[in-house]
Formats: sequence, structure tokens, C-alpha cells
Amino acid sequence: MKKRLAIFLCLAVILSFGLLASGCGGDDEQGDDKTASGGTIYYLNFKPEVADVYKDIAAAYKEETGVTVNVVTAASGTYEQTLKSEIAKAEAPTIFQINGPRGYQNWKDYCADLSGTELYKHMTDPTLAIRDGSGVYGIPFVIEGYGIIYNDAIMRDYFELKTKKTDVSSMEDIQDFATLKAVVEDMQAQKDALGIKGVFASTSLKSGEDWRWQTHLANIPIYYEFQKNDVDLTGDETREIQFQYDQEFKNIFDLYINNSVTDPKMLGSKQVADSMAEFALGQCAMVQNGNWAWSQIAEVSGNTVKAEDIHFLPIYMGMEGEKDQGLCIGTENFIAVNSQASPEQQKLAEDFLYWLYSSDTGKDFVTNRLEFIAPFDTFNEDDRPSDPLAREVMDWMEREDVHTIPWNFTLFPSQTFKDDFGAVLLQYAQGQKNWDDVKNLVVTQWKSESR
Repeated sequence: MKKRLAIFLCLAVILSFGLLASGCGGDDEQGDDKTASGGTIYYLNFKPEVADVYKDIAAAYKEETGVTVNVVTAASGTYEQTLKSEIAKAEAPTIFQINGPRGYQNWKDYCADLSGTELYKHMTDPTLAIRDGSGVYGIPFVIEGYGIIYNDAIMRDYFELKTKKTDVSSMEDIQDFATLKAVVEDMQAQKDALGIKGVFASTSLKSGEDWRWQTHLANIPIYYEFQKNDVDLTGDETREIQFQYDQEFKNIFDLYINNSVTDPKMLGSKQVADSMAEFALGQCAMVQNGNWAWSQIAEVSGNTVKAEDIHFLPIYMGMEGEKDQGLCIGTENFIAVNSQASPEQQKLAEDFLYWLYSSDTGKDFVTNRLEFIAPFDTFNEDDRPSDPLAREVMDWMEREDVHTIPWNFTLFPSQTFKDDFGAVLLQYAQGQKNWDDVKNLVVTQWKSESR
């Protein structure tokens, strides 16, 4: 009996101590209980440069909702590898990112249908989302755009020239390649009167600097080819092309290199920074680039381009119906929600994403800290970035009379393909290859590199 009584008393003491400990756990443990009831989201971030901003976003969201957002950022260049590792864990990412239609193909078993979410309903251009049948499996979270940037002050000088040979009187009159070509060639002939060295900045074809042509410019004819042939961008049809609009690509490429500040034979030494400096210093009137170029232009010592004079023109190259063509607007980064997560977890993820792009707190982070152009109608005029080219992209997105050219270059084959494409463009510009050589390389290497 004494032994039994002693054991009973020991158990009672242990039980009492346990209850006392749980009842006096302090603020930290109570906070953990609150977090558990509020829920937890695991967000695997793609962009290392904004990792600290996402930590601040997570802190603000927890304060407002009680929900914890655990942000893990993959090291630069390791996102796919990190995602493969993390997705297999019991505590897998609730929110992750995919890189366009090809990325969706790799991760479609983990991508939930987002077509019924509030975030998708507020997209300014739903065609930018990654679709498969009637479902939506990737929503762009940042938008960028590119086209032909022009200095309106120089263009106004041209329109006022008494010696101009065209009847074009404003940029609004330029809505196709034929008109653009006529204006550019006339301006080039009268460059001295305009005080410029050439109409276009240098076409940078130095190895590693040629992405504006072998990727961005080539995106347009490839987009039209996929459209014409009704190609499923999530299927294997994209692994082979005809390059059937190669002549249209040649049209604009020739216009660039033959009406430039630099002789075509010298383009192998030119970099993107060179062309942006030429534009900033008023040595030319036009340059192909994206909204990210404003900082490059504004930071050039001696910059003469005023923010109010910098605008975008679509890249016309002779396509049928191109007067309705807008800028090339898109992204390489799409939000996906893990379809293998519980319904409760998926709902928490959807609520967080909608908060980030609709609440005053979230939108302030997006615009002023992340510095994103957000593709959602929850952002109004007051939420727009101050960057003039970013504002131009947003204005073009809102035009109802034009169609946006999406970023189909996310479907392009390997970097080897892009590098070789750029190299043959340089050889063509220097007169070492003919255009048939360019087309043949694009078609054959696309097929071999897509396997």
C-alpha cells in the first residue's frame, strides 16, 4: 500500500507540474497557439533580391490576420532544384513559382486551378495567365513590357521639318511597319538636320548582349506562328517551328541595323549599355528595350531625355492586322498554389495573395518596396509606379483597341540555341551569312535543342 501510495503521489505531482507548466507557458507559447489557429503558409520565393521585403510583408500580414507566412528564398539560379527538394517534403511549399508554360509542364501535378480565385478575377489581362483547358494554373505576379522606346522631342522636331518627305504628322499616325519604315528612312536621310547620329541606337550583337534580338525581337514572329497554327503552348507542339514569319523579322532587323548610329559591321562590339547611353544623350531617336530601361537612361551622365518625352511604340514588322498590335507584355514568373496541400491550406494561400494585391498595406509593398507593375485592376492611378516607362506599359495594357503580345520566348529552347541565333544574326549583319542561313539555323536548332 505504501508503495502504491508513493507512486500515486509521484504521478499526481508530475501531472500537477505539467498542468502548471502548460498554464504558465508565457506569451511566446500563447503566440504559437494563436499562430496555429490562424494557420501557416509556406512561400518558396524565386527572387533573392526581394527576400527581405517578403519578410516584412509576412510580418505585416501576421499582424493583420494572425496567419504566419514562412518565406524561404532559393539561392540565385537554384530555384528548380530547391523546388524539387522542397515539394517532396511533408511540409511542402503552399505557394511557389513556375516559369511559363514549360515550367507548368514540369509542375502541373502540383498546380491548383486558380480560375475561381479572387486574384484571377481581378487580372487586367486574363490572357497572360497560364491556362490548360478551362483551368488557370499560373497567375503572373509582376508584369514587364517592351517595345520601341522613342524620344518624342526628336520626333516632334522631325514632324515639323519643312524638308520631310512623308505626310506623317504625329506618332499616332504610325500604326504599321510600312509607315514606320518610311518615317525612319526619311529621318535617317535628314539626321544632320535633326542633330542625331542615327534613328536607332546600336543593335547590340556582342556575345551575351544580344538577348534583345534572339529572344525579345524573335518573340513576335514566333507568337504569330503559334497563333496562326493554334498551337497548344503547354504541349509538345512547341518543340518544332517553321519560322514562317522570318521575312517579317528580317524587315525590322534590317531597319534597325541600316538606320543606326553604328555601321552594321561594327555591331559585334556593341553592348546594351552603349545603346542606352546613345539614346540618353540624344544621339538617336529610338531604341528597342523594356520598361526596366528607364533607370539606365536616367542614370547616364549628361542625359538629355525628359521623363515626359519618353514613350513606347509597338514593334511593327509587317504582320497582317498589326495596327491592332500592342506592346510585348508579360513575365517569366507565375504564382502557383500547391494542389497537394489541404483545401484549408490552399484557401489560406489564396487569401494571402489577394491581400497582397488588393489591400492598402499589400499594394504599398508591391508598388514601393517590390517595385512591381501589378497586373490587377485593384491598383488605381495612385498605386502606379512613378517610372515613366512602367506607366507607359500600364497605359498600353488598358487600351481596349489593341492586343498584347505575350512573352512566348519562355518556350524558346536552351541557351545554346539563343547564343547561336545571336551569333548568326551578327554574321548576317556583317555580310558573312545570308538570310537563308539565319532561317535554317533557327528551324533546325530549335528542333534539336527542344528534345
